[in-house]
Amino acid sequence: MSSSSSQVSVTRRRLTTTGAFALAVATAATLATAPASAAPRPVQDYKGFIVSPARTQISFTYSPTGFVAGTRNQHEARPGLSIVKLYIADYVFKHGTPADKARASEMIRTSSDAIASQLYRKYPQSISATARTYGLRNTHSNAHWGYARTSSYDSMKFVETKKRRNYNDPVLVAMRQATPRAADGYAQDYGTAVLPGAVGTKWGWSDDRRSVHASVSYGRDFTVSANTWGNKHALTNDVRGAFRGTMGAPGRPAPGRQLTPVQQAATNWANDMERAALNAPGSSVNERAIRDARRGLDPWIMRLP
Repeated sequence: MSSSSSQVSVTRRRLTTTGAFALAVATAATLATAPASAAPRPVQDYKGFIVSPARTQISFTYSPTGFVAGTRNQHEARPGLSIVKLYIADYVFKHGTPADKARASEMIRTSSDAIASQLYRKYPQSISATARTYGLRNTHSNAHWGYARTSSYDSMKFVETKKRRNYNDPVLVAMRQATPRAADGYAQDYGTAVLPGAVGTKWGWSDDRRSVHASVSYGRDFTVSANTWGNKHALTNDVRGAFRGTMGAPGRPAPGRQLTPVQQAATNWANDMERAALNAPGSSVNERAIRDARRGLDPWIMRLP
């Protein structure tokens, strides 16, 4: 096959896949405009669990109502990475010296390992004490902070509790002031931070920058946390795939309503179609159209029995 013929074939396949989305969207009923929350809406299966690959755990709460949703594995204790720096910092902000409090803020903003080690040597009880204070049952300290463990549920619960008590808590302020790159040069731009409405985030990653990644973010009306066995792109993709539209958007179920088996099957099909379209050669030029088309299917799916 000539290169020109191959290019035409690839283009046709891409247009066919994208066209399928457009056709489905065109057949969907037009819904009346209604005010919507800025909080992202989790995609749930018929049992109420957030839909995501087993490699990833996700926990979410909608602040106005207290609605909570998570993946089946959200309580699994996983490597805490730099997420546990939030727990160290919280203890230091309560019991530390002014100089240490300043270091704690910098530790969150830049994810400095050096500062974390310095503070943890001085306050070795910080992680376990914070876990007790906030009821973080999946969080376990270690002789070295880097080996502590936590879960997406615990980090979500911690940040949401802080936010409800004081939106300008120093932990939350530091998360809002995170630097584009961490102290070690790693970009702080992935995972839950990509969700619309996120204003503050803490990230975590394994030393090899491939094995494990995590993040916890909050907005005015939601908090969300995620951890994946994989690189930052895997985490970001799984987070994006776990949310569709916003809480309270027209055509969506009320918070806490579960998808029926038929709706779940249709959602799985639509997600598979989106992944196929995004993985097609040259799809990058049409990524926005593909994602918009996928979102347009949601009202149609929610009308299924």
